Amino acid sequence: MDFNVKKFVGEAGTAFSRLVQLTEEKLGTSERTELDSHFESLLERSDATKMWTEKLLKNSEAVLTPNPGYRVEDFLFEKIEKKRPNRLTNLEYLGLDMMEAGNVFGSSSPYGSSLIKVGQIEQKLGTTEREYIGAVNQSYIMPLRKFLDGEMKTIMKERSILENKRIDLDACKNKLRKARSIQGQQAAQKDGLNPQVVMEQAERELRVAQAEFDRQAEITRLLLEGISSSHASHLRCLHEMVQAQANYHAQCNTIMQSLATELANASHGMSPTPAATLSTPQPSVATLVLNSESWTKARVLCDYDANAHFELSLMADEVIDVVVDDPADSDYVIGQRGSQRGKVPRAFLEPIS
Repeated sequence: MDFNVKKFVGEAGTAFSRLVQLTEEKLGTSERTELDSHFESLLERSDATKMWTEKLLKNSEAVLTPNPGYRVEDFLFEKIEKKRPNRLTNLEYLGLDMMEAGNVFGSSSPYGSSLIKVGQIEQKLGTTEREYIGAVNQSYIMPLRKFLDGEMKTIMKERSILENKRIDLDACKNKLRKARSIQGQQAAQKDGLNPQVVMEQAERELRVAQAEFDRQAEITRLLLEGISSSHASHLRCLHEMVQAQANYHAQCNTIMQSLATELANASHGMSPTPAATLSTPQPSVATLVLNSESWTKARVLCDYDANAHFELSLMADEVIDVVVDDPADSDYVIGQRGSQRGKVPRAFLEPIS
């Protein structure tokens, strides 16, 4: 590997010169070039924008994905540019458990049929929640992250370069000041150098440093002033997030109001005497539909893993054939997929024809 000694020595010399300058500034033995008040206000706004955007991004992600492990997993998948896993939401898990419990308690019983109905709605709410999370991620989370990883990183990089140029400029000013002093001229003569030549060289270095500082200050200023347009963009993203949130809560309210009405109507239609209820069980809506002679196909509402060899495993959204004959167990029907046949819970199916 090639090693440029001259470049290495030059970089080391520059780093040492900056370190000396910073030390003298902290000790109060050297002056520091100050930026104008407008530039300082731009820097303060930049720092505030960076800090609060990071906080807003972190808190928004925590609200949308409460599990920290999932957030880390999503971040890793995003970095390696792979699709995120399609996880079920907590509402969908709750819905599955309710449907399973309703199936165990009996889909023809009031409690069991209600559990199944509520479970289906919880799954629907979970799907709605997943769509809402995706909308907010697209309209709000991703733009904020893109801003921090792109524009803000560029601003911080240029600010760092500007600080180095400022240190170099002050070091050149300090060098020229020493060259003009009597002590500096005496030191130059002692080293066999011409004090006038040393002074002229220091002046040239100062002019170069000043030009580089001014150019970098202008570049940084333009980037800092661009934060105003970023704020305007983030405001549009905020409006989109609020709209997505409003739509989500409106959908949830509509779904739950419909469920509450349906459950209330079902309760009013129940027999008032327990004895009558026990002697004549009232079948659920799902049971009535399943007993229809016209129903020969069904769509699977959600995944179902067979618990025994005589049962048939199901996958969400697939269509299976239903045997019309009633099984011995009223909570099940006989489903068929190709050459596979087995018992299938009624609650997991939706009639097609």
